[in-house]
Amino acid sequence: MAGGAGGRVWSAVLDRAAVARWTRAGRQVSSAELSALRRDLAQAHVLRHRLEEFLAAGEDRLALPRIGSQAFARPAGTDWAWRPRLWRGPLARKGVAAVETRTRIGDEATLFHDCAVSEITLRQIRNSREADLAPFGLRFDVFRFDGTYLALAIDLPAAACAGLGRRHLIRLGVGVEMEKPLEIFARLNIRHGPNTEQIVRELPLHLPPPHDDVGVEFDLAYTRLNEKRVERMWLDLILEGPQMNQVTLRDLTFARYPRADL
Repeated sequence: MAGGAGGRVWSAVLDRAAVARWTRAGRQVSSAELSALRRDLAQAHVLRHRLEEFLAAGEDRLALPRIGSQAFARPAGTDWAWRPRLWRGPLARKGVAAVETRTRIGDEATLFHDCAVSEITLRQIRNSREADLAPFGLRFDVFRFDGTYLALAIDLPAAACAGLGRRHLIRLGVGVEMEKPLEIFARLNIRHGPNTEQIVRELPLHLPPPHDDVGVEFDLAYTRLNEKRVERMWLDLILEGPQMNQVTLRDLTFARYPRADL
């Protein structure tokens, strides 16, 4: 601990000495010998380059949402909340061109489509807008589209199923940008024993932009869920008419909470 404190003190001394050295050099420009001035200018250019690199990288890091962030608004009474890793941390494979159906994207997402020829590209991007809470986003570029569906499936973790009951609501929050309007449907699938419950909601993208946090709720009270046999849960995001469009999913979050007593 003492060594660390001593190192910080010594570093501060060196910093003050460097500031004093360049302050003094600036005051002596008019009287300095030309050979010494050329040497100082060369050093100053190198120093300025390194400082500009540091300032750009440091300000960029401080301005962006922190990697791994799980920060987002949760309804009162939330007992489980989650942002998939695709929107939290960097993927080993940032992008894919001519995406084939059943392409895995990280550990939790899979892209499905029925195009004969894929003209779909996707890539993970680093969010940088002031409104962004998620560190990363997922961008689709769709050109000619000869299929009938394009869907992104998200596998929810086991914790989402633990204690799940018909008393619960599940909220899906999505941040969306798009070049031109399209419809996006969210289908929640819950497997319980041999059966699968499905609830479909349309994202309210008909409202004026920005769509930084549009949300839909899935009310399990209207299902025939067997609470004792819940095995798996996943979400399908279905893009309708995606051709010649760029769609960016800036964020995607889930929250589970009990329905208010009536």
